[in-house]
Amino acid sequence: MLGFLVRLLPFWVREPLIILVGTVFGVRILYMALVDGEGWVPAVIGAVFLLGAALRVRVVVHALRARRRPAPEADEVTEPAPSVPVAPAPVKPAVRRPAEKKPNAFAQAFFAIGLFAVIGGALWIEGKLPEDGTAATGASRPAACRLDEDEKLPAAYRSAPEAVIGADLCRALNRPELPELLGTPTERSVYASGTDNTAPLTDRKVAQPEARVEFETYTVELSATYNKLTVAQYAKLTRYADDRDARNLTVLGRPALLTSDHMMKIQFDLGSGEGASGPVEQGPLARTLTVALDGKDRGGSYDLTVWSESGLLPEDGVLVDIAEAVLPEIARGTRDQD
Repeated sequence: MLGFLVRLLPFWVREPLIILVGTVFGVRILYMALVDGEGWVPAVIGAVFLLGAALRVRVVVHALRARRRPAPEADEVTEPAPSVPVAPAPVKPAVRRPAEKKPNAFAQAFFAIGLFAVIGGALWIEGKLPEDGTAATGASRPAACRLDEDEKLPAAYRSAPEAVIGADLCRALNRPELPELLGTPTERSVYASGTDNTAPLTDRKVAQPEARVEFETYTVELSATYNKLTVAQYAKLTRYADDRDARNLTVLGRPALLTSDHMMKIQFDLGSGEGASGPVEQGPLARTLTVALDGKDRGGSYDLTVWSESGLLPEDGVLVDIAEAVLPEIARGTRDQD
């Protein structure tokens, strides 16, 4: 329907419009492919758009040349003098100008069909090829991190120069081998994000960036808290809370602590009458590995938390393996590491 409406436009309106749209789309898609790293399929689609625009430019150039070409002047006929009879001059055959070549409707239709065939074939081929070479090993390409780039960084981050941001945590956590470390190598991450939060009940004075990666089976969160609480002090608090699942251990040469706690589930009743009786419920059990920011345990920690909606939890060694793979990749700012 859109193509039919476009063909109803005058030639000198339709062709520049097609050239403009094709050029804009082609340049934008090529930019996404080459700069944003979207892959080779957008690059092919952008090249096809630019090729189509170039062909339309060629048609317009031929039409302009045909319009500017001067028409042949008619032969001047000299009238004979009335007193002297003159034999009629032989009539010259009329010179026919070559007919102006108009854009071929069949060629345009064939070009449109070929364009859609190329795009469809490229998408089909992409679905058959391995994703970044990980299909052969069963791992999947991680989802891209969603970041709060438009939000202003809280003042707590400026007062703590060693603090990383949510983007750093998400890049470190959102690794291609994360599904394999979790024991679910065939799963694909469906969501990944990084946020620049502050710790609760601190009047926004303590930086606490967070990152989350979600799979069908597990959800993994990684946060960094830049306060004065040491892991040793936190371990004493867990004894008072009678956490029987708490375990002290060492990860990357730093004090660490394994704890268990239930997530908090919040539901909102919008007046339909089908909501829960209370806005807050106890969520699934989660396992958290808390690791000191440095070997001397001078305050602050990384918290790696794993849980699933089914209540299934991985073994404690899985959290240790993830921490040993992720924490060395985090940009640590100016903090001295031991």
